[in-house]
Amino acid sequence: MKTRWAVAAAALLTGVTAPAAFAGQGRPELRETIQSIVDSGFTGVQLRVHDPRGDWTGSAGVRELGETAKPPTDGRFRIGSATKTFTATAVLQLVAEGRIGLDSPVAASLPEFGFDRRITVRMLLQHTSGLVDYTGDRYPDGTVVPGIPWSGREWVDNRFRTYRPQDLVRLAVAKPGRFAPGSDWSYSNTNYVVARLLIEKVTGRSYAEVVQRRILRPLGLRDTVVVPGTSVDVPGPHAHGYYRYPDAGTWKTVDITRQNPSWISSAGEIISTTRDLGTFLAALTGGKLLPAPLLAEMLKPHPTPDPSSDYGLGLFELHADANCSGTVLLNHNGGVQGYGTLMYGTPDGSRTLEASITYVDTGTVPADVYRKAVQRLVRDEFCDE
Repeated sequence: MKTRWAVAAAALLTGVTAPAAFAGQGRPELRETIQSIVDSGFTGVQLRVHDPRGDWTGSAGVRELGETAKPPTDGRFRIGSATKTFTATAVLQLVAEGRIGLDSPVAASLPEFGFDRRITVRMLLQHTSGLVDYTGDRYPDGTVVPGIPWSGREWVDNRFRTYRPQDLVRLAVAKPGRFAPGSDWSYSNTNYVVARLLIEKVTGRSYAEVVQRRILRPLGLRDTVVVPGTSVDVPGPHAHGYYRYPDAGTWKTVDITRQNPSWISSAGEIISTTRDLGTFLAALTGGKLLPAPLLAEMLKPHPTPDPSSDYGLGLFELHADANCSGTVLLNHNGGVQGYGTLMYGTPDGSRTLEASITYVDTGTVPADVYRKAVQRLVRDEFCDE
């Protein structure tokens, strides 16, 4: 959950290959690339692009291990950290209505958590609050701050456990901040769980209801599900995700498609489709969800430790020289056990790329093979040279 556009929290896979299975004609370069992803060890890919040539969908690999059926091109999947863009949008809509101040202290609205009063709403959405990640953190000197289990056998055995968002935040606040608020940048899931609590405090409604009423219904995103905390299923057609871990001297592979997503909450719990993600990103950058001044705030780049990208308020901006000449991309990828999500678009919304990559997660990052495959997909779709 803590990686950016190049890694998307996916792990390097072992020993899984699948036959080619494409849904969609034309675009040989994209079909070749998604097959190469499968050939490198991933179980399945479903891809959608929108550009001046039209819309195209394709898939490769298998929907489920041991079967031959390909992943559905309209299948649902866990989108992981791409959820953060939905959460940020909901917060900014409340800012637009004057119900939240973008530069107001979070402690004023949520006094019960003892936040540093220098932490503002903007810092939450920008990852500059300094709040430690409740899923665990690693400092530049190599020091590791443990968090809740989200990998290994311990997570597998407890993957149906329910976490309350308040408890996740308290776990993080109980630890010293990484840095003084506003003085540095560090990706932290805690920020977006606090944003959830802020949304619920201000509106008096659940996070799921707010996102449904403000984003999903207006855009007609009928296949997107804001998971109500403890629901463990991926409804409708979907590909499966897997987890592989050592147990008593042997490796076990477990289907972890069904899991309780409350551990990642509003930082990564949404389920969607490539079509809905494309519609959402195009509507967002096209000004249909936020007034122009706040959209500009959302897209205002803040430097990150990665020289190839900056971060706004719930969206990364990929530098032109990191992709191809003259092309700036907006994106927020995601990864949650067994599922990797890609969500890219040009600032004017004329080109978008969305994909779900399913795999056997071994809990290790980074994945060079995955990163290179993602870079190739981006190059194939967005680079004209």
